[in-house]
Amino acid sequence: MKNSLNTIFIGSYVPRKCGIATFTNDLYNTIVAESKSGGHRVIAMNNIPEGYNYPEEVAFEIQRNHLPDYQRAADFINNSNTDIVSLQHEFGLFGGLAGDYLYSLMSRVTKPIITTLHTIIREPNPDYRKSMEELIRYSHRLVVMTEMSREILKDVYGVSEEKIELTYHGVPDVPFIDDNQYKKLRNLDGRIVILTFGLLNPGKGIEVLLDALVPVVEKYPQITYIILGATHPEVIKSQGEKYRISLERKVQDMGLENNVIFHNRYVTLDELCDYIISSDIYVSPYLNREQIVSGALTYALGMGKAIISTPYWHAQEVLSDGRGLLVDFGDVEALSQALLSLMNDPDTCQLMRKKAYEFGRQMIWKEVGRHYLKIFEDVFELWEMDMAKKRLESPTIFHVTLPEIKLNHLYLLSDDVGIFQHTKFGIPDRNHGYSTDDVGRGLAVLTNDQIQNQDILPLMTTYLSFLYHAQTENGHFHNFMNYDRRFIDEQGSEDTLGRAIFGLGHIVRWGPTEGMRALAHSMIEKSEPMLENLNAPRAKAYTICGLCIALKRYEERQYNDTAQIKSILIKLSDELIALYNKNQTEDWNWFEPIVTYGNAIMCEALLSAFQVIHDPIYKKVGLITLDFLTDIQQNGKYFDLVGNEGWHTSNKEKAMFGQQPIEAGYLTNAYVTAYEITGDKLYLHHAYNAFEWFLGRNLLGLPLYDFHTGAVADGFDSHGINENQGAESLICFLLALLSLNRY
Repeated sequence: MKNSLNTIFIGSYVPRKCGIATFTNDLYNTIVAESKSGGHRVIAMNNIPEGYNYPEEVAFEIQRNHLPDYQRAADFINNSNTDIVSLQHEFGLFGGLAGDYLYSLMSRVTKPIITTLHTIIREPNPDYRKSMEELIRYSHRLVVMTEMSREILKDVYGVSEEKIELTYHGVPDVPFIDDNQYKKLRNLDGRIVILTFGLLNPGKGIEVLLDALVPVVEKYPQITYIILGATHPEVIKSQGEKYRISLERKVQDMGLENNVIFHNRYVTLDELCDYIISSDIYVSPYLNREQIVSGALTYALGMGKAIISTPYWHAQEVLSDGRGLLVDFGDVEALSQALLSLMNDPDTCQLMRKKAYEFGRQMIWKEVGRHYLKIFEDVFELWEMDMAKKRLESPTIFHVTLPEIKLNHLYLLSDDVGIFQHTKFGIPDRNHGYSTDDVGRGLAVLTNDQIQNQDILPLMTTYLSFLYHAQTENGHFHNFMNYDRRFIDEQGSEDTLGRAIFGLGHIVRWGPTEGMRALAHSMIEKSEPMLENLNAPRAKAYTICGLCIALKRYEERQYNDTAQIKSILIKLSDELIALYNKNQTEDWNWFEPIVTYGNAIMCEALLSAFQVIHDPIYKKVGLITLDFLTDIQQNGKYFDLVGNEGWHTSNKEKAMFGQQPIEAGYLTNAYVTAYEITGDKLYLHHAYNAFEWFLGRNLLGLPLYDFHTGAVADGFDSHGINENQGAESLICFLLALLSLNRY
């Protein structure tokens, strides 16, 4: 092993004003001081476009909502002399759904990753559970700051004991001294000082403490309660100073102006230490039990303060054995009594301080830093051994450089009605009008959280309005509309119905307004009688995918009216299983006796159903059929897709020509879903290769994607590339790109 290890720290960073930024900076400085290496650097997470005036150790910056930054950061790490990555994790720090942009970085990094968990959710909704499971999978070691965190990781997420390290939040190393000298410096001489500090937000529970002060001030009028800290930047964005103003008005209404001081600013570490030392009692009246770690509480404990807290998880653990007092959440009277008990009994208060200080000695940054260095060394040694073994055993996973997400051609094809089906040499062909098939799938593109374009809402509204107009009285949908805005069919195919539900499910889950989500929900409900009687396999598959996505939203909101949707989902999934059982033979693992078009959507549907219903047969058949598609289309060099000039059956050769983008796009999506479920990187490898079909890794060796315009050709036949660039080709490409782009 190397004598010294170079570490890259990933997290928010000073001068950004948040607790993790301070923690990352303190940890960096400690590792620099305690290690033999001078090669440590920082990758800083930005939450504002202009970033911050960072110190010189920041070598790379990531814009929170810009996915390509995560991928470039991974390349930066891999090409540097970094040995270890120290990641600071809190879900809101990273972009995407439950912070899942992070995994496009983690999945690419070739160095060991040690993740410090600043938040752990004991009862996560499906998105946060999935995100946490990804984080665990990519982390070589997980650092927690409380014993409760360790138990949650083991009990809720099934993490092994060996993968978890308990290391306390660090605190400054200050002596146990009398506070009178510091009180004089702050013009607090002769006052009893109560302190709450940290970024201000409604969860702090400060209003409870203000109520509790009234009887205490009557007995001890020399009390000064200091509320130290600026309002949290994210609260400022959403609510402004509403919470602080409400507290200030409360102080005035209660006549406590002479006893309460608001310091509305972000203080330096030296100032913070001075304020803590100047205080007599630190109070932490948080309202949420699931507070797994509090840096403010740790600082107060480590600096030997008398502490009163509500019994959130972190406080329960570190304030045991007489190191602090616990009062129930929102219990004003109990909080008053706790304050009075400490003021009435100085000896007990002093004993509590000493116990807190002695316990906190193991938390000083020097000790914490040494523990981190030991973790780094242990992980790196095991990683080196593991990499040596994998070089002998594992195939190399090739990563293609993905195109940027470009919507130019989508805008070109769209007007104030919908999206044109076809083009002539890339020019919208009005003769063929619009199609519900394309609009439904187009909504799935527009609702993806990687699309950051502010102009997307009007287009999304247009598409949803089209579907609303297209829905018939019985819940089905028209498909084809002429350019004169008249539908030319009584109703579309069953596939049309499924594709509409696919798009509506995405709106229910990710629609940007409550109105859009409510409309989509009502349209799905109207279609339910139709969905129960579907016959076409791909229509079942589209519907399954759409309902799975919608159900995740319902589960998040804990809706009670999901039984009917789950019933339809299970019925359709079971029917796909029955189709497979009917047509499967020893050498034919497919749902039908022929492989035709849009094939992988059926594999993806069963895998998606498994993610929601958790029936193992869905996973088993979904993977078997997907592997079958791989076997008949992957020739070892590229994907040679089933063409529409003859399709493919078990008793004749696969058609070579008439290959279409829908096949490559759906294969990519299905492989990504398989990778998410299994963690098998071979599926991710297949996803890249399938996507490369668009870029020229195909039978003709020619690209179908136009990097300049963002358009996609409508496949190829024996005469070459089809020069038309219609909606289905583009949408299938974009769905595949958005899916793969996360990894």
